[in-house]
Amino acid sequence: MRVTPSKFHTFDNERIIPVVMRATILDASAEKGPPPAIDAAISFEPFISWLKKRISEEHTVKGRIYSETLSRFEASNICRCDMSLADTQQYTELLEYVYACLSPSMKAEDEVAWGLSFPFSPGTFYGTEPLYELLEVRLEYSKYEVTRTAADYRRDWLELFYSFILQRLYNFFVPVTREQHHSGINKATGLLQHYAVNINTDFIDVTATGPLPELDVVQLYAHLSEGGGFEILEELLPLNLFRCRGFCVITVTDVTAQQAIENIEKVRLSRTSLVAEKNFHEVIQALKSLVRNSKIEFDLFPFMRVNGVPVYSLEKGGTGILFEVWGEDRLSPEEFARQAQAFAYRPIYFFSADIFRETRKEYAFLEYFRKQGVKSLGLMPVFHLQELVGIVAVHTWGEDTFDDKSLALLEPARGAIAQLFRIYIEEFNLEIESVIKEKFTSIQPAVQWKFNEAAWQYLYHTKKNLPATIQNILFEQVYPLYGAIDIRNSTVERNKAIVADLVTQLGVLAATLDSLRAVQENDLLKQMIYHCQQWQQELVEERLSPSQENELNRFLNEEAVQYLRHIALQFPKTKATIEACLQSLSGDANKAALESAMQLINLTINDFFESEKNKLQDSYPCYFEKFRTDGVEYDIYIGQSIAPDKPFDHFHLKNLRLWQLSSMVTIAGLTHGLLSKMATKLHTTQLIFVHNHPIDISFRADERKFDVEGAYNIRYQMIKKRIDKVHIRDTEERLTQPNKIALIYSDRKDVEDYLPFIRYLQDTGVLLPEMEELELEDLQGLSGLQAIRVGIVLPE
Repeated sequence: MRVTPSKFHTFDNERIIPVVMRATILDASAEKGPPPAIDAAISFEPFISWLKKRISEEHTVKGRIYSETLSRFEASNICRCDMSLADTQQYTELLEYVYACLSPSMKAEDEVAWGLSFPFSPGTFYGTEPLYELLEVRLEYSKYEVTRTAADYRRDWLELFYSFILQRLYNFFVPVTREQHHSGINKATGLLQHYAVNINTDFIDVTATGPLPELDVVQLYAHLSEGGGFEILEELLPLNLFRCRGFCVITVTDVTAQQAIENIEKVRLSRTSLVAEKNFHEVIQALKSLVRNSKIEFDLFPFMRVNGVPVYSLEKGGTGILFEVWGEDRLSPEEFARQAQAFAYRPIYFFSADIFRETRKEYAFLEYFRKQGVKSLGLMPVFHLQELVGIVAVHTWGEDTFDDKSLALLEPARGAIAQLFRIYIEEFNLEIESVIKEKFTSIQPAVQWKFNEAAWQYLYHTKKNLPATIQNILFEQVYPLYGAIDIRNSTVERNKAIVADLVTQLGVLAATLDSLRAVQENDLLKQMIYHCQQWQQELVEERLSPSQENELNRFLNEEAVQYLRHIALQFPKTKATIEACLQSLSGDANKAALESAMQLINLTINDFFESEKNKLQDSYPCYFEKFRTDGVEYDIYIGQSIAPDKPFDHFHLKNLRLWQLSSMVTIAGLTHGLLSKMATKLHTTQLIFVHNHPIDISFRADERKFDVEGAYNIRYQMIKKRIDKVHIRDTEERLTQPNKIALIYSDRKDVEDYLPFIRYLQDTGVLLPEMEELELEDLQGLSGLQAIRVGIVLPE
């Protein structure tokens, strides 16, 4: 290796600053593999021609530098013929003049990675110290892990070479960048470093050694615009067709910071969740690359608000240190909102290289960070359009530290992080809106498009000052599927619970009143005891009407309570006994047990449907709506008008009907499994109403729900409302029974789809082998209904 220090050169008694350059031949191909073979050699003729042209054009002091350089070249004995890499070592002094003419003038040579290389080859023969350091580092496999393959490098080479050929010989400018990007993982830090390599080919002359073929420029442009076509050019324009003389000028720039910011912006532009594992990793790695230290950790804490009040971040967006300090494990929602509001009102920037040294009172909050093992800490509020959108915590663990210079390196990324926070907050707000839309309105994803169209038409007419009305949301010719899971004898069970509670309350009241005779024996007490006994008799004889029940409740909750409190004031020693009685009168143990059991059943059924409703959309979009009664009912609508762009056929309907049967079996098993958890044992019945003809449904804006349209279709709705307690014809037996599925229909053809499914579930041991075919009693305005009933095999 030869390192040649420059001498002081004088241009008309002006001195040029001395520099230290390297004239070392270095083949940096290594992992790239050897470049394709071409007829090429080093020559300074193109540079000399460029100097003459610049001298004639340049009228500033640069012209004197160019003139001096040209005179030096003409006075030298430099070879005007082809030169090899080894030949260049004779002319290091002239190469310094090349550097003086071509290098950036605003930067010192120790800041610029600049050099000269063999034409279209990684063979470098002259350059600045930073360039050689970068090239040598890339050759040290122990320090960097290269992220590109030999095929990647060959593709880059073909792109560079043929874009040069097309420009010079065809006057065709290729729509590709001349800048190549290279990346490597620094094994010492584990972080990616990115470099932009600009290869200037202005000082290369090229000639064709044979006739040049004609090219279809339009087709070629299309290929090259799409990033391809260079491999095709290798066949159309063989490499041995060209002769290249001159040298390349290489400039290498560290673009790690720019690339890190671009990576953050890619996550932002994808509009996907900040805390998704892949996105989170990319953002954090980008920030680590910015500060060039893998031991510096980051935590991203967006500020979400509901009705203007700050709420917890739902997930951790980094190490989770802010989630630990300000999260739900340490602060109540009210306290978090208070602290967050205070911070938003007066956001502070904080940095300490060692938080264990910060002992002032205003830094008391650091104690929570110390407990987590934090050493250095920076807290950076992030704003978007002057609104606080989040905080970035920069910190280290254990004994690792950093200084404020590392924080300064993050400044270029502040805007990208702010936009990332804003998108995260917007996505959170959209999730809130989605839950409201799904849980509290009838607008579901399957029918959202129809509402979008209606809204667009309304806006269009409004903006055009035309009469604006919301069009009717109508879906024609859809197949309805109805199912109901009811709690067996819920009304009877509720009445029994009420009576049991009343019996208990009257018993306690009677005993308490009887005990009061020891302190006061008067007519008022006797009257209270008499009324209590009378009500007890009514309950025993089961003669309690609804109006009498109201009277009894008034007696217990008003008359008896007021009398007992009067006695407690008159005779303080009775206070404990009376307080126990009053507590008993305010309790409804049996009713509470019943309600608890009913809630458990309904919650289980509801959770099942919530888990299933999205799966139903996989086969074909459908509208699914459930209703809360004593149990749970649901309507499903499916048909071509729900999804006009997706072909609908009968198999989609059959798939839903099989799901209806299977889901009823599953629900019966789930509710049966709850019996051991119920103080009051309740059973469910399962009912399906089969309607085999399509109907029309429309959205009723006044009721915010879908309803059937047309007189014939209203009959379907009427049947649904009247069949829940229907009896088998000529019997007192209800159709719906625990541990069974009942299917009601009007015509035998209606259940043809269901029969094979029933046999299938019987053969697989899900349903019992026996199937009842039944006629049902006439209902008001309805006759001729029939039913199938089949038992369910329940888990032991």
